[in-house]
Amino acid sequence: MATVLICRRFPRLSRVTTFSATAKCKAESGSNKSKQKKEENPEAANTGTESAATIQLLNPLDYRVSYNPSAYAKSRAASQQHTARDSGQALGDTFTSPGTAGVQQTFSAASPQALPPVRNGLAKPRSVPLLEQPISEQLSAAQTQEGAEKDKKEMHDSKEDPRMFQKGRPEYRSLSYDKFEPIEILPLEKGDLILHSVATHKGSQSPGTLTDYFRQLSCLPVDKHAALVSDSRFNTLCRCAVQAIRLFSTSDLIHVLKACVRLAVPATHPLLNACENEFCRRVWDMNLDQLLLVADYWRCLERSVPSYLSILFSYANMHWKDLTLPQFVQLVYIIGEGRRSPADLMQKIESMILKHLDSFTLEEMGAICLGLFKSLSGISDHVMRKIAYRVSLQMEDMSTYALVNVLKMLRYTRMDYLPVMKELGKVIPARIPTTNIQGIMHITLTCSSLHYFDEGIMAAVAMSLPSKVTYCRSKDAAKFLWSFGCLDYEPPNEEEFYSSLIQQMHRKLHEFKKFPEHLLTGLLGLAFVKRFPEELIDYALRHEFVQKTRSSKYELKKDLFTLGKSVEIECPSYQGNCLPPQFYEEVTKMILNFAEEEIYVRPEIVEATSLLESMLGGPKYVKNHMILPHTRSSDLEVHLAMDGRPMPFNFKDPIADKKLKDIGVSLTDDLMTQLIKGRSSNQPPVELNNEARILGQERGEVQTPRAGDDSVHSGGALITDARLQAEPKSGLCLEAPPSLTVNGQPQGVKLAIQVSNRNHYCYCSKRLLGLHCLKRRQLRQLGYVVVELPFWEWFPLLRRTRLEKLSYLHYKVFNPALLSRA
Repeated sequence: MATVLICRRFPRLSRVTTFSATAKCKAESGSNKSKQKKEENPEAANTGTESAATIQLLNPLDYRVSYNPSAYAKSRAASQQHTARDSGQALGDTFTSPGTAGVQQTFSAASPQALPPVRNGLAKPRSVPLLEQPISEQLSAAQTQEGAEKDKKEMHDSKEDPRMFQKGRPEYRSLSYDKFEPIEILPLEKGDLILHSVATHKGSQSPGTLTDYFRQLSCLPVDKHAALVSDSRFNTLCRCAVQAIRLFSTSDLIHVLKACVRLAVPATHPLLNACENEFCRRVWDMNLDQLLLVADYWRCLERSVPSYLSILFSYANMHWKDLTLPQFVQLVYIIGEGRRSPADLMQKIESMILKHLDSFTLEEMGAICLGLFKSLSGISDHVMRKIAYRVSLQMEDMSTYALVNVLKMLRYTRMDYLPVMKELGKVIPARIPTTNIQGIMHITLTCSSLHYFDEGIMAAVAMSLPSKVTYCRSKDAAKFLWSFGCLDYEPPNEEEFYSSLIQQMHRKLHEFKKFPEHLLTGLLGLAFVKRFPEELIDYALRHEFVQKTRSSKYELKKDLFTLGKSVEIECPSYQGNCLPPQFYEEVTKMILNFAEEEIYVRPEIVEATSLLESMLGGPKYVKNHMILPHTRSSDLEVHLAMDGRPMPFNFKDPIADKKLKDIGVSLTDDLMTQLIKGRSSNQPPVELNNEARILGQERGEVQTPRAGDDSVHSGGALITDARLQAEPKSGLCLEAPPSLTVNGQPQGVKLAIQVSNRNHYCYCSKRLLGLHCLKRRQLRQLGYVVVELPFWEWFPLLRRTRLEKLSYLHYKVFNPALLSRA
């Protein structure tokens, strides 16, 4: 029996309970009843006693979980046709997915209670007539079959699923490999005769004969392929082909390569080396159908062929006008699988998309978006909006897999196309229960990175996830936590939802050594909603883990900074690992230097600071700075006495000295459009040139690679080379109303004035995002009174008269309710 001990008391994780693993059935039964009650009365579920706890298994049982790192969103059509296969490798360069591709790995679970039985690879029930089997065996067989079906639905064939579009047109038969092509099985005896002939007549067969041998041997039963490839006589056949490689006709050489695909010849086999070199030499003598077919074979063999792809792209560039629609879609698929974005082709790709937009099938639309997404290819807003418009009209007819691929591209291009998101809210919730865990993750991540909140989508995800959570990779669990925290949404089943994901994070702890960014992503998402699992935080803040973050392709210092400081403020009883003071100093300096260049000088903040100085009596009454640098956004700090009078405190403010006197911007119509609506109509989208930007993108950022940086919140780059024509400071201090005096008490109140903008909130709403909820919560905990100048009020006022702006600020600062709240 394993004893389960609850962690140290923390906000939202404070129940102290001990129970044994033998109570599993009762616990699950109680959980189901509790879940049913929450569904019947969500309000009661939200307001009821919180009972979730982070658990530590002191004596883990030998419970095992089958893990396939390649599983992700499978279309409904494909889920019934294909079984799980290994994860793929890129054509253009080596691409390794988390975990070891092609191998089902088994890990010990941290908490048996949370794990439904996973039945991959269980032995089949013994062959006994059904009526003679004990009832327990019949139930076990039924459960095994049910579990196997569930596992199958959660699996994703990374080689076959992206190719579903090829089934929509007969033209793809000449451009791609069809693993389901009917063939006549070669008898084993005939196969042995061929191998014997090869061994007897070494090197004397013609290229045509060798080609015929390869073709016939590839028709042996599939279960004999591995033995054939390792047979010395087959290796002799391969050596003969290598020696005669230049004598093969192009069509014969293509047939040899196709046979290698059928036989699953290892990607590093010497015969494939010779074939690649020969095809590179012959490219300019081949037609486009042949070139695309060969590229498809390389993809099926999971062989990296960057030289061949480069030549193929050059060929396609020269013959662009001759491309048919199927050839174009297949080319974009190859570009995506090769993880390469040929810059000279991108403009032509956009024109071709527009040319055939109404002719593409919905699966082809999904394939094009996936190819562009995988190759990190930028695309113009105009073209993406055209794609989004087409999808919004036919979303119900689109497979979930193709739809998810479109959402990936919307997320990558930062395209907040409202009709698509609204239609998604109507179509996708009903599909969530039958969608694979990685598909659900991409749907959720699209909503959070576009700051789009749809309670129907998020609630459907939350209700389905606990039963699927053991299929989550570390990345999936982290993205779910981030997405829900980013949108500040706690679902009706919040305790079940969060506890299941926290337990899965414990199970995947070993993966964070390779992908440290996922642990920090998940922990920040939890911090946004005031959840702090002590053991995971202790692991993330230990010296060894911090050192691993330095080798990540992502900048993780600011994430560590945000996590460490948040724990320090909100968890005073925490006694685990902490970041060293020199780390805090280093990151604080980095953030403040950035803020001086990019944040403090933003026009809406400069204008508010200047007017507050005029209203209160000068720079010593206002400080434009970051009260909490780890929240990465600025504050205007003001101190008031309890009688309402402003109190001087900023006697040395380098920002006031260096910035406010000289720097400003002109409030042009175009700039105001940027401030109020986001990016201006004539401003090109930000180009993202490397893969390291994707993590920041998924977190809703545009110009900087980390979550929530204030520099991106205006929705686009702001013009800063002009000057704001600020009026001279009058030095006038407007007196507070007499009613603010509270019994003559000498106590004061500190105001933290937030000059918010549209990207502090969910899209088209006044729902504050998680990072800014965290900031305001921590400011209040430190004794500040938070005062907001909301963008929907302050930005339009920037065009109004000085007197109107001063009147508005006077109302905000000297609000009688502030002192009573303090």
